[in-house]
Amino acid sequence: MVAGWRIATLSRWRGVACTVAALGLLGAVLVPAGDPAAPIEYRIAIPEPAGRWLTVDVTLSDLPPAPLELRMSRASPGRYALHDFIRGVSHLQVTGDGGRPLVVSAPDAQGWTVPEHPATVHVSYRVRGDRLDGTYLAVDASHAHINMPAALVWAKGLDRRSVRVSFDPPAGSAWQAATQLLPGGTPLSFTAPNLQYLMDSPAELSVFSTRSFTLSDGSRTATFRLALHDTGTAADADAYARDLAAVTGEAHAVFGSLPAFESPEYTFIADFLPHASGDGMEHRNSSVLTSSGTIAATRADLVEKAAHEVFHAWNIERIRPRSLEPFDFERENVAGELWLGEGVTNYYGRLLTTRAGVVPVEALAAGLGNAIDTVTRSRARQHRSVIEMSRLAPQVDGAPPDRRAAVDGEFLSYYTWGETIALALDLHLRVRSNHRVTLDHLMRTLWQRFGAVNGDPGYVPRPYENIDVQDALAEVSGDVAFAQNFMNRYVFGSELPDFGLLLEPAGFTLRETRGVSRAGAPTGPPAGVLPVERTGRTLTAAQKAFRERWAGPQR
Repeated sequence: MVAGWRIATLSRWRGVACTVAALGLLGAVLVPAGDPAAPIEYRIAIPEPAGRWLTVDVTLSDLPPAPLELRMSRASPGRYALHDFIRGVSHLQVTGDGGRPLVVSAPDAQGWTVPEHPATVHVSYRVRGDRLDGTYLAVDASHAHINMPAALVWAKGLDRRSVRVSFDPPAGSAWQAATQLLPGGTPLSFTAPNLQYLMDSPAELSVFSTRSFTLSDGSRTATFRLALHDTGTAADADAYARDLAAVTGEAHAVFGSLPAFESPEYTFIADFLPHASGDGMEHRNSSVLTSSGTIAATRADLVEKAAHEVFHAWNIERIRPRSLEPFDFERENVAGELWLGEGVTNYYGRLLTTRAGVVPVEALAAGLGNAIDTVTRSRARQHRSVIEMSRLAPQVDGAPPDRRAAVDGEFLSYYTWGETIALALDLHLRVRSNHRVTLDHLMRTLWQRFGAVNGDPGYVPRPYENIDVQDALAEVSGDVAFAQNFMNRYVFGSELPDFGLLLEPAGFTLRETRGVSRAGAPTGPPAGVLPVERTGRTLTAAQKAFRERWAGPQR
C-alpha cells in the first residue's frame, strides 16, 4: 500500500511539474505579507549578572481590542522535544497607560491572557537561566548566552509584526553582542522582520574575540564571523577559524552556491567554557557551538561539530521539510525527514572535516565504522523505518527521561541511521556512475529545487517531503527504478545495505560484527571500518583514486 502511494505520488509530480513550476508555486507555502503596524519592542537588560537572571521589557502597540494572549514558547527551532521555558519566568507585570496595572489571568501553564487593555501595553518580567547550551539561557558574570524561546514572551496573532531588540549589558562592562538579528543603528540594537526570525536568532553578550573569512560563488560574497568566548589563546582562535573556513568552503563546494543570508554575516557563536554542555544548534544565519572542551585539546571534534551546523545553513534551514515549516513554538514539531535533515548532515559533518584536511581518513573510517556498528546491532530496525524514527524525535531529542523511557530499546537515532544511509547512497552512486553522480549532486539538486528559492526572512517558501527526495534521486541518477528501489528498501523500509561491498572500492575493509543475542546483548566484536593498508593489504591505484575523489578536497 505504501509503495503504491509512492509511485502514484511520483507520477502525479511528473504530470504537473511543468505547469506548476512555470507558475513558481511548486511545493510553495503561502505566507501573508508583513504586518504594517508598529513594531514590537524588546529591551533585554542584565543588571545583576551574578544573580543569573535578566530582565525583559516588551512594548506592544497598535493592539486590537480583543483579549491579548501572551505566550512563552515550548519548542525551540532546531529542537524537537517540548521544553517548559516558562519555568524561568517570574515577576511578570502588565501595564497600560501611565503604568496602570492591567488584570492578567493564566488560562494554562504556558502563558497569560489580558482580557481588557488599551492600544499600547507594556510587559515586564525576569527570566532566570544557568544552562549553557543551544537550547536554554545562561547568565553569569562573564556573559549572557540567550536562546530567544527561553527568554522572550510573545503575543499570539502578531507573528508578522516587525521587532526591535535592544540589549543593556551590566554597568561598566565592555560586553558586545553577537547575533544574526539585523542591525538596528547602534552596536546594541537590532531588528527582526517577524516572530519566526526573532525566535531563530540566538545572541551572545560578552567580551568575545572575533575572526572572519569570506566566500564567493560568483554572484554573491558572504562573510562568516566567529564570535568566540573561551579560555584559550589567540593562536587557538586563529587555528580554529582557519579550520572553520576550510570546512565551510567544502560545504559550499557540495551545493555550488551560497545561501542568500539575510544578516550581514553568518555568525558562529562559540562558548567553550568549563561549565558548558556539549551542544551544537543550527539557525538560519548563525549557529551555536558550546563545549566544556578547549580548542587546544579537542579542536578536531569542535571543527566537526561546526561543520555539521554550517551544513545546516543549506540543509534543513533552507532545504526544509514541509513538516517544520513554519515552526510551531507551542507544540511538538514532528518530521519524518530528519534522517535527511540531521542524518545526512551528520555524514557530511564527518566527510567535510576530512575533505578540509582537519582529520585524516583513518578518523573518517573510525567514525563511519561506529555508525555502521550501531545500526547493524540495533534491534529497533525490526520495528520502525528511519522515517518513523525521525518522527520520534520529540520523545528523544532532549526530552525528559520519562518520555525517552517510552521508546527505550525500540529507538535507533535518525542521526546515526541517516548517516549510514547517506554513506551507502554516496558510495552506490559513485560506483554505478564512476563518480559522475554522487550524493553531492543529489544535495545540489535539492538545493536548487527547494533551498535556493528565497522568500520572506524566517520562512521557506518551497519545503519538501520524502517523496521529493526520491524524485530528485531519480533525476540525478537518471534511473527512476533505482531511486524507487533504494528509497523503498532503505528509507521507507529498514533493510541494511552491504557496507562491506560498498566500501571496498574506496579501499576500506569492514570488520563484520556477529550481531546481537536474543536478549539484545552484543555477541561479537564491534563492526569497524579500516583502511586496507592497515590490514596488511596493498591499496590499489584504483582504490586510492576512488578515495581521493570521495574524501579528498572538492574545492
